[in-house]
Formats: sequence, structure tokens, C-alpha cells
Amino acid sequence: MKKFSHTDEKGKARMVDVGSKPMQQRTATAEGYIRLSSETLQLITDNQIKKGDVLTVAEIAGIQAAKKTSELIPLCHPIALTKVKVDTEIVEDGIKVTGEARCIGQTGVEMEALTAVHIALLCIYDMCKAVDKEMLIGDIRLLEKTKTELKRF
Repeated sequence: MKKFSHTDEKGKARMVDVGSKPMQQRTATAEGYIRLSSETLQLITDNQIKKGDVLTVAEIAGIQAAKKTSELIPLCHPIALTKVKVDTEIVEDGIKVTGEARCIGQTGVEMEALTAVHIALLCIYDMCKAVDKEMLIGDIRLLEKTKTELKRF
């Protein structure tokens, strides 16, 4: 069985020491969905939700959330993000949210990408809860993570 890196020899939670890892370009992409009624989707499309522009607010909320990931998840390292991008797309029965995070660092950015997606979806929920009581958030997953060695000159 594979050993967890976030536990010590006694099984206690700990933050992993990444100090000896090399600096690398790291990226991660995640996605998730919120199912909405056709009426709610039309209100969003027509920018008629009383709280405002749902898609833009959700994208900004996702970006803000990615920057706060280490404050929300106890064992995450604070990292200097070089890019966070959150996209929303109206699909047949809801909205798909995609989040991308990048950094140059010693640990990955998948938690930042996933946090961005989660919070963007929650923001959509919050903005639409007055008009849609059947919303369903789900299918949140990591699509890809990469690490690339930095070029030396």
C-alpha cells in the first residue's frame, strides 16, 4: 500500500517539507458542473438574476478563492500563483466551470485549481438560490496537472 506523504510515522497529519524539491513550472486544470433549470439558465443568459452578472462574478470568486487555498485547506502550502483563470460555459442543462492555476514552485497547484472551481460553483448557487431550488453541484474533478523543468541559461 502506498504511504501518504501528509502523515508522519505515527499517522499524525503534517505539512510535507518541499524545501529540497526543485523549482518547476507547475499547472493544473479542474472542472465541475452545476445543473440548473432552463428558466434559470435563461435568466443568467439575459442577465436578469437580481444579484447581477452571474458568470463574471463566479469567475472572479474562483480566482479569489484560488489565492486563498492555503488559508482554507490546513496542509496546503502557500504558493505564489503566476496565473489563475476561471471560465464559465453555459451547457445544455447547466454551467460548466473550468479552473486553471499556474505557479513556479516546489509543489503542485491542483488544490488551487479545484478550489477555484468549487467556489465559482458555490457562487453561482448563491446568486441563483432565490429562483432555483433544484440546483445540483457535481462532477468536480482534476483534469490535468503538469510539472516542467525550468530552462537554465
